[in-house]
Amino acid sequence: MQGKFIVIDGLDGSGKTTQTKIIAEKLASKGIDAVIQAEPTGGEYGKMCREALSGARKCSKSQLALLFTADRIDHNLNEKDGINLNLNMGRTVISDRYYYSTLAYQGVDVGMNWLKSLNIGCSDIRKPDLCVFLDLAPEKSMERINVGRSPDEIEIYENITYLTSIRKRFFNVIEMLGDRENIAVINADGSVEGVASEIENAIMKLY
Repeated sequence: MQGKFIVIDGLDGSGKTTQTKIIAEKLASKGIDAVIQAEPTGGEYGKMCREALSGARKCSKSQLALLFTADRIDHNLNEKDGINLNLNMGRTVISDRYYYSTLAYQGVDVGMNWLKSLNIGCSDIRKPDLCVFLDLAPEKSMERINVGRSPDEIEIYENITYLTSIRKRFFNVIEMLGDRENIAVINADGSVEGVASEIENAIMKLY
């Protein structure tokens, strides 16, 4: 039996990483083998994406968009630990970010139609069984981002102006994808346990 592919997406600071770990543990307690992954990945293209986000690698906006897409294709097809491999082994894959982030963060800069064609139109990029979008006000997002981090650790998209614009774009993406996608929008401004419970409820509808 093939596993399920679940994406946890949202603004930086929305709790994606924390919730991904909690959900994997909850699924494991139900006897569901879950694998945690993230984008950018730890692969060659993912490393280049991270370098660009930190400012260490100089590239144009369209080059960065292509790097993210190349990393996503590798995330799907990688024969060592890719999405397809894990799903075919019956494991549930939970990914921290996916093409929703690319469309929201870069769609305006390089053209939404082009990005949509690269990602949604690519046969090697799988559609998730469920995307959980963790919605959080940009001000709250920045509060969480700034906790325990020095200024030189802040990435290029992590400022209030960008985050306000990107949150709006996320909802544009959700509306644009329409009936094609199974997307659950969850308020991330609650307790960790409360948000996890809502995510769990959305995920268990798949089983």
